Formats: sequence, structure tokens, C-alpha cells
Amino acid sequence: MDEFKLRLVSLHHCRGVGWKTIYHLLKHDPELATLFEQNKIPSYLPHVNEKLLQDLHSHSIREQIHQYELNQIHIMTIFDKEYPAFLKETYEPPWVLYGKGNMELLNQPLKLAVVGSRNATEYGKKAIESIFPSLIKSGVVIVSGLATGIDTHAHETAIRLGGQTIAVIAGGLFHIYPKTNKELGIKMMREQLVLSEYPPNTMPSRWQFPMRNRIISGMSNGTFIVEAKKQSGSLITANLAVNEGREVFALPGNIFNANSVGANELIQQGAKLVFNGEDILNELYY
Repeated sequence: MDEFKLRLVSLHHCRGVGWKTIYHLLKHDPELATLFEQNKIPSYLPHVNEKLLQDLHSHSIREQIHQYELNQIHIMTIFDKEYPAFLKETYEPPWVLYGKGNMELLNQPLKLAVVGSRNATEYGKKAIESIFPSLIKSGVVIVSGLATGIDTHAHETAIRLGGQTIAVIAGGLFHIYPKTNKELGIKMMREQLVLSEYPPNTMPSRWQFPMRNRIISGMSNGTFIVEAKKQSGSLITANLAVNEGREVFALPGNIFNANSVGANELIQQGAKLVFNGEDILNELYY
């Protein structure tokens, strides 16, 4: 790891450092020399706590970063060539991503975000099982969030069909959530790919879940909403996709089922109605 990358990753581990802090530091000091060489907080960051300097020069952070390599955790920054090109184009893309598994999946040309209700119905599950075979056959990588319900079924179905799938999680790689998906997460770290924008020791927090949605949609060519209530995290993901100019697909559902209200409204608003895998492939290839 070169010196600049080590500085950026070390900074990413410090308490009180968010996206905007790193942005302002890089804007004024592209080499991050002020913090590391002069050991002082710049005047243009008046609200940053002095604990930043304590963390920055602590031996423990450098040791953590060294341990990641031993644990086969790959670190990539927005300046690295393997960083997903689509994600780089989004609003406030992560400065650093931590991945465990097959990093080559990031280079696959077709990725589809698949998200939906945590209370997946048999209809939603059967729809995935019906639609996925043609997607997998065409080499589409399924991207989801390792949540219970539709996310889990999307990952598992892709694996069962011999396909490829990426999980983007809240919290760090050492803390798979929910715990019921720990086994699936570990399996994906061996055979597929699990990504996080948080250092591996980070415990998951509620605010991180909507934040990770921008990565799920941002790295994908399109987003497929399988089931969603009127107000759900899946609709946040769909809106993010629209804002980034990506395709949005939705599974039509029973008008009397609350799990289908959100997806049906997306179709009303212009999302492409999906009956089969070809409906998605035609748009992705186009």
C-alpha cells in the first residue's frame, strides 16, 4: 500500500471523520500532508475534534490495517483503478471500500440491484426464481444488501443457479447483520463478494442502512424492486437509482397486498414493469 493510500485509509478509521471532512481535507491538501506531517488540524476544519490526531497517529490503526491483509480483506479507495466506475459517478461515493471475496465481480459489465421487503411473500420469492435464470445465464451479477427477506432470497437464488452476487452491508465485515445471515455472509466471502464502506470492526447502526443503499444502486446498471411497502428502504434505493439516471424495474403485485403498494406506485411513476428476465435484459443491453 503506497503512502497516500495508507494516509487516506488511516484517516477513514478516525473518530469523527465523515465524508465531508475527507472531502475538505483532499480539496485543500491532496496529499493529506498537513495532518500527517505537521500534526495539526487545519483552520478550515474548526469543528473537528482533537481526538482525530490521537487516532491518526495511533499504532493500533496501522496494526488494524495490517491485519486486514492477513484476513484477506481488500481495501480500495476511490482513486484505485478497480473502484467501480458507476459508483464513482454518484453523489458522495465512498472514499474507501472494504471487500472480502471475489473482487473480480466488480469488473463484470452487467450488475442488477435487487431489493425488496424484509417480509418476503411466496409470490416475491417465486418471482425471483422465475426471473433470475435468464439473468444469470446472461452473466448479470446480482447486487443486494444481505437483509432478511427479498435480499436473502436474491443472493441465495443467484448462488443456487451458479451465478454471481455481491452483498453491500451496513457496519463492518466483522459484524454481519442480521445474525441469521451470518452463515450466508461467510459463504459469500469465500465464493462471492461482500462489501462495506465502513472499517471491518464497525458495529452496524440504523443510519448506515439507508446509506448503503446508495452503493447498491450506485454500482449497478439498474435496480429491480421485487416487493415494497408504501414507505420502505427499497423505495429509497429506487429513488437513488432514478437520481443517478439508472434503470428502475418493478414487479407488479396484488393491489390488496401492502407489500406490493410501493412497487405498483413505482410502475405508475414510470418504472419498467417486469414479467420475466427478458424485460430487464432488453433494457440493460440497450
